[in-house]
Amino acid sequence: MKLRDSGDNSQGIKYGVPLIPRDEKILESFTNYLRLERNLSANTVAAYQSDVRHYLLYLNQNQAPLASVKQDRITDYLWTQKQTGITARTVCRQLEAIKCFHRYLFLQEITPTDPSAKVLSPKLVSKLPSFLSERQVERLLASVPQKREVDIRFKAMLELLYATGMRVSELVQCRSSQLDIETGFVRVIGKGNKERIVPIGSACRYALKKYFEVRLKKFTGKKVNEEFLFLTKYGRAMARGEFWRQLKAHARKSNLGTLSPHTIRHSFATHLLAGGSDLKTLQELLDLKPLQELLGPSSLLTTQIYTHLQTRQLKDLHRKYHPRP
Repeated sequence: MKLRDSGDNSQGIKYGVPLIPRDEKILESFTNYLRLERNLSANTVAAYQSDVRHYLLYLNQNQAPLASVKQDRITDYLWTQKQTGITARTVCRQLEAIKCFHRYLFLQEITPTDPSAKVLSPKLVSKLPSFLSERQVERLLASVPQKREVDIRFKAMLELLYATGMRVSELVQCRSSQLDIETGFVRVIGKGNKERIVPIGSACRYALKKYFEVRLKKFTGKKVNEEFLFLTKYGRAMARGEFWRQLKAHARKSNLGTLSPHTIRHSFATHLLAGGSDLKTLQELLDLKPLQELLGPSSLLTTQIYTHLQTRQLKDLHRKYHPRP
């Protein structure tokens, strides 16, 4: 995608400014389309809605009606965004939302054309995600004390995250009905409400049983949302931001630097590959699309990352055992 300097002063787009009523109505209709027809996750819908709202504010500020938008107007907007210092990955995400929005407008005959059709995404630099070694994971898990309910809950969540490689959104939204602790399986509901069955080991089951004991003791006789697996002290579903905050605190305590829930997901994938798992099994456990079905650059990058990890493992084995390394 070629971004050019438009020479305007559009970088100071004001957040929180209301849209004109017509655009607000269109955005609401687009949001319902994403939720009901595209069946996208709540997080994706919220991200698209925010990106498109900001884009509409830019158009309003520059007195550019939707029906008159051309390809260069979109690239000008992306240029103003890039000038604020955001990453190429964020620009790609914003462009994806804008493309989806303009396709929707065209299909609904709100606009006569789709000006985003020929706008290309910027190239992303492939890089390996950060992950922990098996010893570092053990150190992180060992850093969590087991006296307070909040710590016992965090340990159970961390064990489940590492045992399954699920996304943090899938973790905090996990229902009690999705877990079969006796047989050692959890039914994970991923993007687009796609379900996958993932096994959990004895260490994870032990941590979950311990949490259930303290949870039962804490909330017996109280009105709580028992539907969710992990509850806050107020009896409500956990927020992913709260789990992330606790993860950062324990990572610092363990001298592991800054961690994110995705680091645990990458660690899960890396350790499975190191243990001999094939890529197809990994794709199923992590809810990744098969290689032949990959269309988007972000999905392709994700698979390339894990393929690269597997390739690196093969190189290490070759170097270790071949008579002429």
